[in-house]
Amino acid sequence: MKVYIIGAGPGDPKLLTLRAAELISSCPVVLYTGSLVPREAIVMARADAKVLDSSGMTLDEIMDVIVAARDANEDVARVHTGDPLVFGSTAEQVRRLVELDIDYEVIPGVSSFTAAAAVLGRELTLPELSQTVILTRAEGRTPMPDREKLGDLARHQATLAVFLSITLLKEVAESLIPEYGSDCPVAVVHKATCPDQKIVIGTLSDIHARVREAGIKSQSMIIVGRVLTSNDFANSRLYAPDFSHRFRKAKAKAAGAERE
Repeated sequence: MKVYIIGAGPGDPKLLTLRAAELISSCPVVLYTGSLVPREAIVMARADAKVLDSSGMTLDEIMDVIVAARDANEDVARVHTGDPLVFGSTAEQVRRLVELDIDYEVIPGVSSFTAAAAVLGRELTLPELSQTVILTRAEGRTPMPDREKLGDLARHQATLAVFLSITLLKEVAESLIPEYGSDCPVAVVHKATCPDQKIVIGTLSDIHARVREAGIKSQSMIIVGRVLTSNDFANSRLYAPDFSHRFRKAKAKAAGAERE
Protein backbone atom coordinates (compact mmCIF):
# COMPACT_ATOMS: atom_id res chain seq x y z
CA MET A 1 0.00 0.00 0.00
CA LYS A 2 1.25 3.48 -0.82
CA VAL A 3 0.01 7.06 -0.51
CA TYR A 4 0.61 9.09 -3.67
CA ILE A 5 0.80 12.82 -2.91
CA ILE A 6 -0.21 14.29 -6.25
CA GLY A 7 0.04 17.81 -7.62
CA ALA A 8 -3.09 18.51 -9.68
CA GLY A 9 -1.69 21.69 -11.21
CA PRO A 10 -3.21 25.18 -11.21
CA GLY A 11 -6.72 24.34 -12.38
CA ASP A 12 -6.91 23.20 -15.99
CA PRO A 13 -7.28 19.40 -15.75
CA LYS A 14 -5.33 19.07 -19.00
CA LEU A 15 -2.27 20.24 -17.07
CA LEU A 16 -2.24 17.10 -14.93
CA THR A 17 0.89 15.09 -15.56
CA LEU A 18 0.47 11.70 -17.19
CA ARG A 19 1.62 10.06 -13.95
CA ALA A 20 -0.93 12.02 -11.92
CA ALA A 21 -3.76 11.03 -14.26
CA GLU A 22 -2.66 7.40 -14.18
CA LEU A 23 -2.74 7.28 -10.39
CA ILE A 24 -6.02 9.16 -9.97
CA SER A 25 -7.64 6.73 -12.38
CA SER A 26 -6.26 3.63 -10.69
CA CYS A 27 -6.20 4.20 -6.91
CA PRO A 28 -9.17 2.78 -4.95
CA VAL A 29 -9.14 5.81 -2.62
CA VAL A 30 -8.97 9.39 -3.92
CA LEU A 31 -8.67 12.11 -1.30
CA TYR A 32 -8.68 15.55 -2.87
CA THR A 33 -8.73 19.18 -1.72
CA GLY A 34 -12.13 20.13 -3.07
CA SER A 35 -11.86 23.82 -2.20
CA LEU A 36 -9.03 24.21 -4.70
CA VAL A 37 -8.81 21.14 -6.94
CA PRO A 38 -11.57 21.24 -9.60
CA ARG A 39 -13.88 18.24 -9.75
CA GLU A 40 -12.88 17.82 -13.41
CA ALA A 41 -9.40 16.83 -12.27
CA ILE A 42 -10.69 13.71 -10.56
CA VAL A 43 -13.55 12.60 -12.82
CA MET A 44 -11.19 9.96 -14.15
CA ALA A 45 -11.34 8.11 -10.82
CA ARG A 46 -12.53 4.57 -11.29
CA ALA A 47 -16.24 3.90 -10.77
CA ASP A 48 -15.77 1.92 -7.57
CA ALA A 49 -13.25 4.32 -6.01
CA LYS A 50 -13.92 6.00 -2.69
CA VAL A 51 -13.65 9.71 -3.60
CA LEU A 52 -13.51 12.08 -0.63
CA ASP A 53 -13.25 15.86 -0.39
CA SER A 54 -10.74 16.79 2.33
CA SER A 55 -11.53 20.52 2.37
CA GLY A 56 -13.76 20.14 5.44
CA MET A 57 -11.45 17.69 7.25
CA THR A 58 -8.89 18.19 9.97
CA LEU A 59 -5.44 16.63 9.68
CA ASP A 60 -6.50 13.88 12.08
CA GLU A 61 -9.54 13.07 9.94
CA ILE A 62 -7.38 12.95 6.80
CA MET A 63 -5.03 10.54 8.52
CA ASP A 64 -7.97 8.41 9.66
CA VAL A 65 -8.91 7.91 6.00
CA ILE A 66 -5.34 6.98 5.11
CA VAL A 67 -4.98 4.57 8.04
CA ALA A 68 -8.25 2.86 7.05
CA ALA A 69 -6.92 2.51 3.50
CA ARG A 70 -3.68 1.03 4.83
CA ASP A 71 -5.63 -1.50 6.88
CA ALA A 72 -7.58 -2.44 3.74
CA ASN A 73 -4.35 -2.55 1.68
CA GLU A 74 -5.65 0.16 -0.67
CA ASP A 75 -3.48 2.77 -2.37
CA VAL A 76 -4.46 6.41 -1.84
CA ALA A 77 -4.29 9.24 -4.37
CA ARG A 78 -3.91 12.31 -2.13
CA VAL A 79 -4.58 15.12 -4.60
CA HIS A 80 -3.37 18.66 -3.87
CA THR A 81 -3.63 21.83 -5.92
CA GLY A 82 -0.61 23.16 -7.82
CA ASP A 83 2.61 21.49 -6.76
CA PRO A 84 2.26 19.78 -3.37
CA LEU A 85 5.73 20.85 -2.21
CA VAL A 86 5.16 24.61 -2.52
CA PHE A 87 2.83 25.96 0.18
CA GLY A 88 1.02 22.64 0.03
CA SER A 89 0.69 21.70 3.73
CA THR A 90 2.34 18.48 2.64
CA ALA A 91 5.13 18.24 5.20
CA GLU A 92 2.77 17.78 8.14
CA GLN A 93 1.06 14.89 6.35
CA VAL A 94 4.39 13.32 5.42
CA ARG A 95 5.52 13.58 9.03
CA ARG A 96 2.46 11.55 10.08
CA LEU A 97 3.03 9.01 7.32
CA VAL A 98 6.62 8.49 8.47
CA GLU A 99 5.50 8.08 12.07
CA LEU A 100 2.98 5.45 10.95
CA ASP A 101 5.51 3.74 8.67
CA ILE A 102 3.24 4.24 5.65
CA ASP A 103 5.01 4.35 2.30
CA TYR A 104 4.48 7.46 0.17
CA GLU A 105 5.56 9.04 -3.09
CA VAL A 106 5.26 12.66 -4.25
CA ILE A 107 4.10 13.38 -7.80
CA PRO A 108 5.00 16.98 -8.74
CA GLY A 109 2.52 19.27 -10.44
CA VAL A 110 2.49 22.60 -12.27
CA SER A 111 2.73 25.33 -9.64
CA SER A 112 0.45 28.36 -9.68
CA PHE A 113 3.41 30.70 -10.02
CA THR A 114 4.60 29.07 -13.25
CA ALA A 115 1.03 28.90 -14.52
CA ALA A 116 0.66 32.62 -13.82
CA ALA A 117 3.86 33.37 -15.72
CA ALA A 118 2.62 31.22 -18.60
CA VAL A 119 -0.71 33.00 -19.00
CA LEU A 120 1.13 36.33 -18.78
CA GLY A 121 3.54 35.10 -21.45
CA ARG A 122 6.52 36.44 -19.51
CA GLU A 123 9.76 34.75 -18.49
CA LEU A 124 10.50 35.36 -14.81
CA THR A 125 14.29 35.34 -15.25
CA LEU A 126 15.88 37.71 -17.73
CA PRO A 127 19.65 38.09 -18.30
CA GLU A 128 21.23 40.98 -16.40
CA LEU A 129 17.83 42.04 -15.01
CA SER A 130 16.67 39.25 -12.70
CA GLN A 131 18.19 35.80 -12.40
CA THR A 132 16.38 34.93 -9.18
CA VAL A 133 12.75 34.15 -8.36
CA ILE A 134 11.71 34.35 -4.71
CA LEU A 135 8.65 32.33 -3.70
CA THR A 136 7.13 33.80 -0.58
CA ARG A 137 3.97 35.04 1.12
CA ALA A 138 2.86 37.97 3.22
CA GLU A 139 2.62 37.59 6.97
CA GLY A 140 -0.93 36.81 8.05
CA ARG A 141 -2.22 34.23 10.50
CA THR A 142 0.90 32.21 9.73
CA PRO A 143 3.89 34.24 11.02
CA MET A 144 6.96 34.71 8.85
CA PRO A 145 10.49 34.09 10.13
CA ASP A 146 12.15 37.40 11.03
CA ARG A 147 14.70 37.07 8.23
CA GLU A 148 11.95 36.59 5.61
CA LYS A 149 9.89 39.75 5.99
CA LEU A 150 8.85 41.16 2.61
CA GLY A 151 10.81 44.35 3.17
CA ASP A 152 13.98 42.33 3.69
CA LEU A 153 13.41 40.13 0.64
CA ALA A 154 12.74 43.23 -1.43
CA ARG A 155 16.35 44.36 -1.04
CA HIS A 156 17.34 41.72 -3.60
CA GLN A 157 14.98 43.29 -6.19
CA ALA A 158 14.54 39.81 -7.63
CA THR A 159 11.32 38.64 -9.25
CA LEU A 160 8.80 37.92 -6.51
CA ALA A 161 6.01 35.34 -6.64
CA VAL A 162 3.78 36.04 -3.66
CA PHE A 163 1.42 33.23 -2.68
CA LEU A 164 -1.65 33.31 -0.42
CA SER A 165 -1.59 37.07 0.03
CA ILE A 166 -4.26 38.67 -2.14
CA THR A 167 -6.24 39.92 0.89
CA LEU A 168 -3.05 41.62 2.10
CA LEU A 169 -2.19 43.20 -1.27
CA LYS A 170 -2.16 46.76 0.07
CA GLU A 171 0.35 45.80 2.78
CA VAL A 172 2.40 43.82 0.26
CA ALA A 173 2.70 46.81 -2.05
CA GLU A 174 3.59 49.19 0.77
CA SER A 175 6.34 46.82 1.97
CA LEU A 176 7.91 46.57 -1.48
CA ILE A 177 7.77 50.18 -2.71
CA PRO A 178 10.85 51.39 -0.78
CA GLU A 179 13.10 48.94 -2.68
CA TYR A 180 11.30 48.29 -5.98
CA GLY A 181 9.86 51.76 -6.51
CA SER A 182 6.22 52.73 -6.85
CA ASP A 183 6.37 52.28 -10.63
CA CYS A 184 7.47 48.63 -10.46
CA PRO A 185 5.17 46.39 -12.53
CA VAL A 186 2.84 43.96 -10.76
CA ALA A 187 0.57 41.28 -12.19
CA VAL A 188 -2.20 39.58 -10.26
CA VAL A 189 -3.46 36.38 -11.82
CA HIS A 190 -6.66 34.95 -10.35
CA LYS A 191 -7.18 31.20 -10.92
CA ALA A 192 -4.61 30.86 -13.69
CA THR A 193 -5.67 28.46 -16.49
CA CYS A 194 -9.24 28.13 -15.15
CA PRO A 195 -12.31 29.21 -17.18
CA ASP A 196 -12.88 32.12 -14.77
CA GLN A 197 -9.25 33.28 -14.86
CA LYS A 198 -8.68 37.02 -14.40
CA ILE A 199 -5.53 39.07 -14.97
CA VAL A 200 -4.92 42.52 -13.53
CA ILE A 201 -1.81 44.47 -14.47
CA GLY A 202 -0.58 47.55 -12.65
CA THR A 203 2.23 48.97 -10.56
CA LEU A 204 2.95 48.84 -6.86
CA SER A 205 1.30 52.24 -6.54
CA ASP A 206 -2.06 51.29 -8.06
CA ILE A 207 -2.39 47.49 -8.07
CA HIS A 208 -4.49 47.37 -4.90
CA ALA A 209 -7.10 49.72 -6.34
CA ARG A 210 -7.15 47.86 -9.67
CA VAL A 211 -7.61 44.46 -7.99
CA ARG A 212 -10.33 45.79 -5.72
CA GLU A 213 -12.13 47.20 -8.77
CA ALA A 214 -11.90 43.78 -10.42
CA GLY A 215 -13.48 42.17 -7.37
CA ILE A 216 -10.66 39.68 -6.81
CA LYS A 217 -10.48 38.41 -3.25
CA SER A 218 -9.04 34.88 -3.36
CA GLN A 219 -6.94 32.27 -5.20
CA SER A 220 -4.53 34.69 -6.83
CA MET A 221 -0.82 34.81 -7.57
CA ILE A 222 0.99 38.12 -7.23
CA ILE A 223 4.04 38.54 -9.50
CA VAL A 224 6.29 41.54 -8.88
CA GLY A 225 9.28 42.62 -10.94
CA ARG A 226 10.60 44.53 -13.92
CA VAL A 227 10.72 41.30 -15.94
CA LEU A 228 6.99 41.77 -16.49
CA THR A 229 7.43 44.69 -18.86
CA SER A 230 11.11 44.89 -19.84
CA ASN A 231 12.11 44.32 -23.45
CA ASP A 232 15.51 45.95 -23.01
CA PHE A 233 17.46 42.98 -21.72
CA ALA A 234 20.54 41.16 -22.94
CA ASN A 235 20.23 37.94 -24.91
CA SER A 236 21.34 34.85 -23.07
CA ARG A 237 24.70 33.40 -24.05
CA LEU A 238 23.14 30.01 -24.77
CA TYR A 239 22.30 30.71 -28.41
CA ALA A 240 25.08 33.21 -29.15
CA PRO A 241 27.08 32.13 -32.25
CA ASP A 242 30.41 32.69 -30.49
CA PHE A 243 29.44 30.58 -27.46
CA SER A 244 30.55 26.94 -27.32
CA HIS A 245 28.93 24.29 -25.19
CA ARG A 246 28.65 20.52 -25.07
CA PHE A 247 26.23 20.31 -28.00
CA ARG A 248 27.50 23.07 -30.28
CA LYS A 249 30.86 24.59 -31.12
CA ALA A 250 31.16 28.34 -31.61
CA LYS A 251 31.08 29.47 -35.20
CA ALA A 252 34.23 30.98 -36.70
CA LYS A 253 34.34 34.76 -36.95
CA ALA A 254 33.15 36.24 -40.21
CA ALA A 255 35.93 36.89 -42.73
CA GLY A 256 35.51 40.64 -42.47
CA ALA A 257 35.76 40.51 -38.70
CA GLU A 258 38.93 38.43 -38.90
CA ARG A 259 40.63 41.01 -41.17
CA GLU A 260 39.85 43.71 -38.63
